[in-house]
Amino acid sequence: MIRPRKMKQIELTVMRSDVDQVIEFLGRRAMVHFSQDSSSPPGSGKGGKPPEDEAGRPLQGKAGESLPPGAEVFYRIRENLEKLQNAASYLEIELPQEALEETRLPGEAEAALTETITSSVFALNARENEDHKEERKVEEALNEARAFANLNAPFTDLDQLSYLTLRIGRLDPKEQERLREKLADRAVIISLGPGTEGDKSAPGDRVLAAASRKGRFALDSELKKLDFQPITIPEGYKGVPEELLAGLEAKLKEVEKAREETLRLKGRFHEEYALPLRALTAAWLMAEAVEQLKERLVATKNIFLLSGWIPADELPRLVDDLAHITEGRVAIRAFSPEEIPGVKEGREKVPVSLKHGTFVKGFEGVVFSYGAPLYGTIDPTPFVAFSFTLLFGLMFGDLGQGFVLFLLGLLTGKKGPRFLAGFRKFSVPLIAVGISSMVMGLLTGEVFTNEELLAHPTEAVTGFLTGKPVERVLTLMPLPEKGGSVTKLFYFFGFTVGVGVILNSLGLLVNIANNIALKRYEKAFFAKTGLAGALLFWYALFIALRCVLGGRLVWADALGLAIPALSIFLGPVLWRLISREKPLFAEGILVFFMEGFVEILETASTYVSNTVSFLRVGAFALSHAVLSYIVFRFSEEVAHQSAGTFFSLLILIFGNTVIILLEGMIVAIQVVRLQYYEFFSKFFTETGVEFAPFRFRGMNNN
Repeated sequence: MIRPRKMKQIELTVMRSDVDQVIEFLGRRAMVHFSQDSSSPPGSGKGGKPPEDEAGRPLQGKAGESLPPGAEVFYRIRENLEKLQNAASYLEIELPQEALEETRLPGEAEAALTETITSSVFALNARENEDHKEERKVEEALNEARAFANLNAPFTDLDQLSYLTLRIGRLDPKEQERLREKLADRAVIISLGPGTEGDKSAPGDRVLAAASRKGRFALDSELKKLDFQPITIPEGYKGVPEELLAGLEAKLKEVEKAREETLRLKGRFHEEYALPLRALTAAWLMAEAVEQLKERLVATKNIFLLSGWIPADELPRLVDDLAHITEGRVAIRAFSPEEIPGVKEGREKVPVSLKHGTFVKGFEGVVFSYGAPLYGTIDPTPFVAFSFTLLFGLMFGDLGQGFVLFLLGLLTGKKGPRFLAGFRKFSVPLIAVGISSMVMGLLTGEVFTNEELLAHPTEAVTGFLTGKPVERVLTLMPLPEKGGSVTKLFYFFGFTVGVGVILNSLGLLVNIANNIALKRYEKAFFAKTGLAGALLFWYALFIALRCVLGGRLVWADALGLAIPALSIFLGPVLWRLISREKPLFAEGILVFFMEGFVEILETASTYVSNTVSFLRVGAFALSHAVLSYIVFRFSEEVAHQSAGTFFSLLILIFGNTVIILLEGMIVAIQVVRLQYYEFFSKFFTETGVEFAPFRFRGMNNN
């Protein structure tokens, strides 16, 4: 029988100096499912996360206070991650969300590189912001100056402008540079060049300062400190001096040039820092995962204790690898599940790890979406893989449409395009149901709803094999001109019911075997899904089949039905007699009879509904055939019209697309429903725990 892998619980005693290496190794190999018992109560410093602030970061201690245990390391890691994220956001670089295959834990070199890169990026960001502010300030000053350039008003009155405050005078060129530095973000300082012929001032000492109204007092204060000498504007001078406009325009070009240089440097940073930023982020994410695990572990000053579950066949390799990594500084103890008190007392469930080939593994998602099987019970995944593939093909038979599903399965596989990597888990099921649909399509003679393409090849093959050529092996449409009939359709429906009987019987056998393995003998032999229920189900089917074939009821049939039915009805009492438990009627005789009667009614109705439910397989197969027939006939009629070939092709493409997308999805849902309600319901009365080893998820763990 197929069962989950045998498990062992291990305890690793690791030196504090080796624990990071050991955890990194375990995260890469994804071998150990850590036990909940290995962690301590949250907040103890030996388990759980350290206290966090509203932003989700570990708390920083106030002056004179120490940080909680582990919080300092967490804070440093998350601080570096935040720096890297901010730097990447500015440079428009996408960062990984988890550790990568080549990632290693960060050390002092990575910390220094993180600081170097982020400091450079933040300095560039600040520079760009300053350039932007300066550009905006100069633009506003220039626009307002231009607006008043031809204003027929005295220059002295322009001091009342809404934005500008203007000051013209003489200032030593050396002091002009100091003034620019002090008023960098509050004023524009423009050198006006040498004076006129009658002006005996030194060449280059004339200056014009423009500030916002808010910066007026700061401008006047700094000008006074630097011995600024105002120049008297000729009385009646109107408008804005040309020197001011020319100076502002020159200043704007200078600022724009500086900003362009900053943007070029930003582009260079993007190319230069993209790979380091991604690698550093992955490294710090790995460090964060390691620290989070360490906070859950029991630890002393010098050692850490790691406890978890591992598949038994992986244990020897783990022991060898850890001994090599730590140079022998590790102690490993292994226990069978039967030796664990928590397992024996029912407080802890052994995680379930399944090991399958490529085909069966592709259907693990169907099983685990319902629940993990209990450890020690039968693994239902192989049955699911086979029955899912068969049922889908029966309901969705078309060679062309099946090929599309097959092609989608290949495209979503490991060798397919990267943008389809998110659908990789559907690759194997798509390939399987695609092949199944193609086989069914060969039997029904359909290719993209066309019923004629395969007719001659099918005649040749069937004639060679049987001596009686036919256009199609299986006809679902009950049309006499196509060789179909209601009788043949009934045979197909009978076949689908037979498939249902097999799947229901498999569920019962799995349940009986599971309960025997778990030593739940009452459920194994006397329950409605146990041996008694199975015998009742099988004998009722035997009677029905005999009657369909022309037989009749006999007196022994009553006995064949009564014995298993009474076993279900009297099951609790019979088990108490066998196990010598008292009292026989724990809830009273009246309650016992009421429960037994309801159990018999429920058993009969359940088995009838579970069997009849598989008629939907035939119904969906018929509906698929009808829909395909409609699409093909519609396109064929349109093709006979003038210029109808193009529109006929459009109808075929649209019709097949609708069938593949809509009906394909509906059929998949119906197959999943049959698995859940008709198969899983027989034995999935209690779910286990899925094996979820500690891992760095961005890595390809072997």
